Amino acid sequence: MVKIGDLSLGEFPFLLAPMEDVSDPPFRALCKEQGCDMMYTEFISVEGLIRDAKKSVVKLDIYPEERPIGVQIFGAELDSMMRAAEIVEEAQPEVLDINFGCPVKKVVCKMAGAGILRDIDRMVELTEAVVKSTKLPVTVKTRLGWDQNSIKIEEVAERLQDVGIKALSIHGRTRAQMYKGEADWSHIAKVKENPRIHIPIFGNGDIDSPEKAKLYKERYGVDGIMIGRAAIGYPWIFREIKHYFETGEKMAPPNIHERVDAARRHLIRAVEWKGPVLGVLETRRHYTNYFRGMPGVKEYRKKLVTLMELPDLLAVLEEIEARYADYVFS
Repeated sequence: MVKIGDLSLGEFPFLLAPMEDVSDPPFRALCKEQGCDMMYTEFISVEGLIRDAKKSVVKLDIYPEERPIGVQIFGAELDSMMRAAEIVEEAQPEVLDINFGCPVKKVVCKMAGAGILRDIDRMVELTEAVVKSTKLPVTVKTRLGWDQNSIKIEEVAERLQDVGIKALSIHGRTRAQMYKGEADWSHIAKVKENPRIHIPIFGNGDIDSPEKAKLYKERYGVDGIMIGRAAIGYPWIFREIKHYFETGEKMAPPNIHERVDAARRHLIRAVEWKGPVLGVLETRRHYTNYFRGMPGVKEYRKKLVTLMELPDLLAVLEEIEARYADYVFS
């Protein structure tokens, strides 16, 4: 049984990675329906939280059907991290996660996210301060290192465990790699094999199929798998992987009715939650995967990423469902 503190996640949990403008409540609800064992919010700026910035505070919205859930924060200042941890605790998530892995320049240049990988002592100091500031179990998501010449993930894992984190998620790339190249899970395996490590170790990076999930579980010995980009517009990946683990057989992909239903509910809830403009804009990145591989779908997808009015978009989804009613996905 994999546990984060007192929270039980089953024998081998699958987690939805925190992704900015992706892992919001409308999308998290779909992933939960499809078997995701635990999800994280979009990452939240601690500076935004302590200044009560609307964009940051709204990300603390948690709905009962989403639990268990972790709230992820990022920042670089000790006092701000501690104060933000207290604010997060009031939202009552199951877990507080610290982002030490985001490679985006505007985050890194502030020594937050993956920027902290250049100063491991500071990373440990910030983590210890957060652990001491909250009753919530604290976890960390990070990368292998800043670049190929500074991979210190084994040392990082030991030191973060020593200051009290309850689980560690590792993306198998360096910051220098961004999202390019192949994720190297061999370093994640070394962390898991370290006899000093007793907290759960979750692997992240490049898992995009049931076969690959099973291969990496067996090859690298992790306690669970975190899935990010492969879930965008395809929440069914969680149920497909679980089915494959349980039966050894590939599950039939979702039919057109399931896809349109998911896209429709996603869009409607996004508009309700984020408003008529942002809700429409931030749903667009999902359409490619919702309707991937369908012949002639390009004309519909073009409408989906240009139209702005909800009734017009819903009408396009109806057209798609009608045209492809007999289409068989492979």
